[in-house]
Amino acid sequence: MEGVQAYGAGKAGGAFDPVTFFRQPQTILRILSWLFSIVIFGCIANEGYINRPSEVEEYCIFNRNQNACNYGVFMGSMAFLCCVAFLALDVYFPQISSVKDRKKAVIADIGLSAFWSFMWFVGFCLLANQWQVSRQEDNPLREGGDAARAAITFAFFSIFTWAAQSFLGFQRYKLGADSALFSQEYTDPSQDIAGAAYASFGGEDVESPVEGVGGTANSDGVFDGSGGYQRQDY
Repeated sequence: MEGVQAYGAGKAGGAFDPVTFFRQPQTILRILSWLFSIVIFGCIANEGYINRPSEVEEYCIFNRNQNACNYGVFMGSMAFLCCVAFLALDVYFPQISSVKDRKKAVIADIGLSAFWSFMWFVGFCLLANQWQVSRQEDNPLREGGDAARAAITFAFFSIFTWAAQSFLGFQRYKLGADSALFSQEYTDPSQDIAGAAYASFGGEDVESPVEGVGGTANSDGVFDGSGGYQRQDY
């Protein structure tokens, strides 16, 4: 049974190997997505708000569109938490003994990863468009330009890291469960007892009674009349 897996993980109860875990492509992609979310959130939160020399109130660096900055900050923080949750699930996943629960976890991974890939596509388009139409007079000192471009760049990279996670999740889903390990090895005790009871009546290994020893064989020859009828006189 060595190497038999269900949805990309072996039989429950195995020891956790951190080296193998961090070498998995799925784990690497999750860590990259986690780092990208930190960069996007940090760039917009720290240097994404500027003002003119004559103004006190700060505005979003992306064409003074507060929605663009709010979107980037919100998506960056939520993606950060989602990556942490997925990493925790990956660590716990080999300990899940139920094939149905593993299937649900893999389906959730596929759906959420595809969702985040789409949301980062929307975020990239929004940030890139608003940065392109930003007016020079709104930022005469060219403050925060590198941070804005970094946020746009890593939003673009996040599209592919999350899409790759969704693809790897689909590959795990296609693996499914190995019936030799997760189905055939389990036998319901009640079914086992019932099976033994039925086998005693119809099994091939049941020996027929021996004639003259504890009973009479169940065959047509027993009642052929050759033995005759012996009357007992009292």
